Amino acid sequence: MAAKDGDGWAECGLGHRHWGLHGASGLLAVHHDEHGTPHVLMQKRSWWSHHGGTWGLPGGARDSHEDAVAGALREAREEAALGAHDLRVRGVYLDDHGGWTFETVIADAATLLAAVPANAESSELRWLPPAEIARIKLHPGFAATWGEIQGVLVPEIVVLDVANIVGARAEHGWWNDRLGAATRLVRDVAERRGLTHPLLTQWYPRIVAVVEGAAGHTPPAGDVEVVRAPGSGDDTIVELVRRARPWERVRVVTADRGLKERVTALGAETSGPKWLLSQL
Repeated sequence: MAAKDGDGWAECGLGHRHWGLHGASGLLAVHHDEHGTPHVLMQKRSWWSHHGGTWGLPGGARDSHEDAVAGALREAREEAALGAHDLRVRGVYLDDHGGWTFETVIADAATLLAAVPANAESSELRWLPPAEIARIKLHPGFAATWGEIQGVLVPEIVVLDVANIVGARAEHGWWNDRLGAATRLVRDVAERRGLTHPLLTQWYPRIVAVVEGAAGHTPPAGDVEVVRAPGSGDDTIVELVRRARPWERVRVVTADRGLKERVTALGAETSGPKWLLSQL
C-alpha cells in the first residue's frame, strides 16, 4: 500500500477508460440556506485534465488502502483546501460501471465554506444551487448521476422511540434494567456501518434517541444523540418533529400507533422497530 498507488487508467465493463486503478470517489459538499435551498460545491476542472473545462466534484483515484469516504475527503483537501472537521458525511452513492466504480460521498457543510483551488487540477470552485448547475457544462460522469443524486440532498433525521424499540427487541430481563437495555440499543446503533437506504450504499442520517423514565440517564454513543424526555417520551418525539426545519425529512421509528398518527400529521415518515433492529 502506498500513497497514489491508485493513479492510472482503468477500463470498465462498458469499454470506457476511467482514471483510478482501484476506482475513484468525490466529495459532494452541500449547504442548505435559510430557505432550504441546497448549494453544492462545484469544481471546474483544469483544461489539461480528463474532461478539462467541465464542472464536477473535487475527487479522484482512490488509493488501495482507502475507502470511498477517506479518498473523497483526501481529494477535497488536496484540490479545494477543505478540512474534514468542517463536514458531516451522511451518505455514499455508488455509480457502478462494471469492474470500475465512482462513489459520491455526500457531506453536509454548516456554512458556505471557503474553498480555493489548492492544486493544478482545479481552475475554479463555486457553491451553486441546482438551478445554476443545470446551466453549466458538466463532467459527463457527474451529469449522468446528478438527476438521481439531487433526490438525496435533503437532510434526514431518524428519531428513535427507545422505550418502544427496546420492548420490541425483547432482551431477557430488559424490563428490570431499562437503563441497561436502552444503553445497549444506543451503543449498537452507534456501532452500525450505516443504515439501509433505497439509493445510497452507505447512509448516515442524524440519529436522535429519545429516552424516558428509568432509562433517562442513557449516555450518548458515537454519532447518536440522546434526548431525555422530561415527561412523556411521545410528547418529546412529537416536539422534535415539530421543530424540524421545513426542508428536513424526519423518520420516527416506533410501533406505537397513536404516536405514528401524531407525527405523520406533522409530515414525518414512520418505520416499525423491525426496520431498525434488522440492521443491527
